[in-house]
Amino acid sequence: MDLLLFSNSTNHGGRPYAHALPEIRDFLAGVEDALFVPHALADHDAYTAKVADAFAPAGVTLRGLHREADPVAAVASAGAVVVGGGNTFRLLRSLQRQGLDVAIREAVRAGTTRYVGASAGTNITAPTIRTTNDMPIVEPGSFAALGLVPFQINPHFIDADPTSTHMGETRETRLLEFLEENDVPVLGLREGTHLRVSGDGRAQVCVVGGTSVAVRGGGPAIVFRRGKDAEEVSGDVSSLLDERVAFDG
Repeated sequence: MDLLLFSNSTNHGGRPYAHALPEIRDFLAGVEDALFVPHALADHDAYTAKVADAFAPAGVTLRGLHREADPVAAVASAGAVVVGGGNTFRLLRSLQRQGLDVAIREAVRAGTTRYVGASAGTNITAPTIRTTNDMPIVEPGSFAALGLVPFQINPHFIDADPTSTHMGETRETRLLEFLEENDVPVLGLREGTHLRVSGDGRAQVCVVGGTSVAVRGGGPAIVFRRGKDAEEVSGDVSSLLDERVAFDG
């Protein structure tokens, strides 16, 4: 499989995907026409147009999956699928209802379709969406996602501000609650970072475009495991692909 998974599509003060164009251009080399999955937002046409404009400088033409006469067949023959951010629950429900979750999973696992995700599009590559930050504005058939990687992902991971007087749970607190019920590693991707999974079984986390807006923490990403201290990670994280996991236990 070939996956390029961004924590966020837009850096503060920047345009959508502008910070990520070198990575997109390299990852989609040889792919001139790709499918865009706009289902995480309500206005599919406007969303597709916005992201298509952002990808154009990388030499990639995007067409909206929602406009295809046979979306499942379109996915099966696509050289690449780009899944945008928005609400993860809405995205997953829409894919499940159309059988597109299965179609995308099969095409990407077969190695015939490259996958680019951002935010919600990154969330759904995990086994479940249980570590999303989003509000459940709709109810999908289940929380089971694409399962392209065996571990959970938390895009937009935010380190706690030690000076804050906010009394709500921190992101780390919520992820540790997840680990109380599930023995599954969680990769927290800070803003301005991405996870790259290659067809040769390697996985790397890196800062996108040499710039990150993360101001705290020690690296592009952080890994949480049950019963262990959080681990700052950078570069090779291939071992995450081989870890045994157990949900609900």
